[in-house]
Amino acid sequence: MQPHNEIKASARLVLWTLAWAATLALAKFGPQLLWNTPQQAASWAAVAVNVAVGIGWIVAFTRFLRALDELQRKITQDALAVAFGVGWILGFAYVVADAAGLVARDVDIAVLPTLMGVVFLVAFFVGKIRYR
Repeated sequence: MQPHNEIKASARLVLWTLAWAATLALAKFGPQLLWNTPQQAASWAAVAVNVAVGIGWIVAFTRFLRALDELQRKITQDALAVAFGVGWILGFAYVVADAAGLVARDVDIAVLPTLMGVVFLVAFFVGKIRYR
């Protein structure tokens, strides 16, 4: 029964991830492409929907973790810890360096989640190899 639950939880997580990405795109690009920028009510509504779907994604991810077997859960949680740590340390290092005037140009905020995603994937695959 365990593999069936993992597949079901994985499918739900994929759907919630796609929904969250779609609502994020709507909130980001809606003011320029779908409605006029001065319509703040539409923009706030899109942001609120994105946050609500994000909460649904968090619940789906929690259920996904519960559906995994112990080893998969450990590998995933270890990878999440490394990704969070790298994001936390580098994020604050950038803030401090920027405040001290050491950074010549601003970095787009999208770099941080992208970096964390790459670190997560690397840490996840290292964990899979380590526990083989």
